Amino acid sequence: MKGWILYKKAEKDLSVEDHGVNRLRAAAQSQGVILDVYSPEQFDLLSSEKALDVVFAGGKPLELPDFLIPRTGAESSYAALAAIRHIEEMSVYVCNTSRAITDVKDKMHMNQRLRAAGLPSPKTLLLRFPICIEFIEQQIGFPLVIKMISGARGQGIYLCETASQFKDLMELLSLQPLKQTYIVQEFVQESYGCDVRVFVLGGRILGCMKRISNEGFKANFSLGGRVEAYPLNSEIEELALRVAALFQLEIAGIDLLFTKDGFTVCEANSSPGFKGMEQAMNTDIASQIMAYVIQQLK
Repeated sequence: MKGWILYKKAEKDLSVEDHGVNRLRAAAQSQGVILDVYSPEQFDLLSSEKALDVVFAGGKPLELPDFLIPRTGAESSYAALAAIRHIEEMSVYVCNTSRAITDVKDKMHMNQRLRAAGLPSPKTLLLRFPICIEFIEQQIGFPLVIKMISGARGQGIYLCETASQFKDLMELLSLQPLKQTYIVQEFVQESYGCDVRVFVLGGRILGCMKRISNEGFKANFSLGGRVEAYPLNSEIEELALRVAALFQLEIAGIDLLFTKDGFTVCEANSSPGFKGMEQAMNTDIASQIMAYVIQQLK
């Protein structure tokens, strides 16, 4: 059995820092699976009558794999999504699909889908220029959180505590030559510096952990936050499984925020890291992912 991982780096450029990919490769080898790593930039995609089932790399056609595991997540470029769609059209099993990745890559769209499904999530507003601070203060209030429409690992997220601070930041952003798209969300005070990450695989929860910031309000493990196992209860289980099912995510990292009434859904991730989860739960996530993929192919 042969598979590909689509990642931000080519296989030759991998280092010890690429934990998830390295763990998956080791797990694949132990289960007798050949697993190669490609970056989107390595592929040449040709759509023609004579090349419907071909992916090229370096000008040469590649033998198609049995499966593809995208590990580009919210940072998936157009080239990455085009490659995933191209491979999907050739009836290769892809875990997760381009549709699932796209749906959760856009944080505004994700929030709209969550609300439409009756799932709790922070009040969210799409930011547009010129900024009407009075409207934002009326609809969201301060403090509030500013997020890039697409981002990962806690990057592109800012906490504005006052209208004056928000105004100064907006003036700075408005001067940028290439304006990004942002959303603003209500700040959930009860979850300052901590949240819950749930790892879902094929409709089953593999782990639940609490992430605790060492400094500031971001609790991401990739930013130096601490992790510890967190007891799974019926509310967490129902929210995590419903969100994963809503976006048809076979592999999912569901982030929940603490509120005074329980939990609210922060976001869903299509390519969650699992170094922290393996550490907190003392479990082998990578081997379980590979075993799941093999089982789906069978």
